[in-house]
Amino acid sequence: MAPLDDTYAPLTPVPPERRTFEARDAFSLWFSLGIGLLVLQAGAFLVPGLSLGAALAAIVTGSVLGALLLAAAGVVGSDTGLSAMGALRLTLGARGAAVPATLNAVQLVGWGAFEIIAMRDAADALTRQTFGLSNPMIWTLAFGLLATWLAIVGPVSFVRRFLRAFGLWLLLAGAGWLSWRLLAEHDLAALLAKAGTGEISFGAGVDLVIAMPLSWLPLIADYTRFGRTSGGMFRGSALGYGLANIWFMSLGAAYALASGANGGNGGETLLLSALAASGGGIALLLIVIDETDNTFADIHSAAVSTATLLPAKPANLALIFGAVCTTIALFAPIGRYESFLLLIGSVFAPLFGVLLTDHFVMRRRATTEARAGLYLPALLAWATGIVAYQALSRLAPDLGATLPSFLVAGAVYWGLRRVWGREAA
Repeated sequence: MAPLDDTYAPLTPVPPERRTFEARDAFSLWFSLGIGLLVLQAGAFLVPGLSLGAALAAIVTGSVLGALLLAAAGVVGSDTGLSAMGALRLTLGARGAAVPATLNAVQLVGWGAFEIIAMRDAADALTRQTFGLSNPMIWTLAFGLLATWLAIVGPVSFVRRFLRAFGLWLLLAGAGWLSWRLLAEHDLAALLAKAGTGEISFGAGVDLVIAMPLSWLPLIADYTRFGRTSGGMFRGSALGYGLANIWFMSLGAAYALASGANGGNGGETLLLSALAASGGGIALLLIVIDETDNTFADIHSAAVSTATLLPAKPANLALIFGAVCTTIALFAPIGRYESFLLLIGSVFAPLFGVLLTDHFVMRRRATTEARAGLYLPALLAWATGIVAYQALSRLAPDLGATLPSFLVAGAVYWGLRRVWGREAA
């Protein structure tokens, strides 16, 4: 059978006749990517610092805001037909866009390794709990190889032949089982009645939640560029990711509070063991199988980003990045996951504040030729947003820094464009 999608260079717009993604494809992909073991662990970071009620409010607030911003970034891909890093050339210039493309490839290697580690730990916890057997190295290699193969296959084939065929149904079954076991085995009213310890503020909690959808900002256009309509990509992406992130982060917070686990000090291992022991082993197995889609997306987009810098085919680069992610996963710990999430937000949230302002406000969604060099107003606005993020996170941590830095970067870019002029470089 011929592949459903050709391998388009990331700097070449996908032609209209090859844009086969529909709203339900976008929903399937982003619902699947919004559910995962790392999302469970991120939800666990919120408790017991916040009470469960406050954590759920932070999850809903951050998920809705983050999903809307993520879907807006997806519209840039469907409007232009370009990959995420390819579209940034319209805003930053060719040389300017090389900076985020490099950073994106580096951070995606980290994400890919983290995903493999999460799958390995979950699978190993299940086999240790059920059969008394433990072999982390075998699990690491198996998940790394599977994710790399899917990244080489390509996004449209992956969604149509894997997710819509059976992957999404496995995921729904697993998530449903975990939810049912939570309600059956724990007193939800008692969990809600527990007071938080105050170690984390509500604003900081929202900031942590919103870091999850915003971590996908540099990737989403790699998939929505295959979309038939921008409206369908926006609705499918926002609804799919928003619902999934709310559901699974809430599960992570509730299970962590019930088991006494949290996101740090080895809490991720305790959380996974508690999930396996609670009768959720079958659900975790299904989710571990489907979790490969997150690693697939990391490896595929790392390859696409790098292909904007080097004359190489994304499929060949995916093979290399898959090997690198798997190698790192064999040796790297996962203890600094929270700091890693927030560091990503400090760089890419302001960048996409600039991009979305340029695309929706300044260019009014019109596609223009990419600038050849550096566009200083965009780079200065991006740098200002990063400084704002770091300053707010240190001086006013209870406020949260992600949305303010996003807005600051967009506002500064709008002001500089009015002073600088559109075509100045």
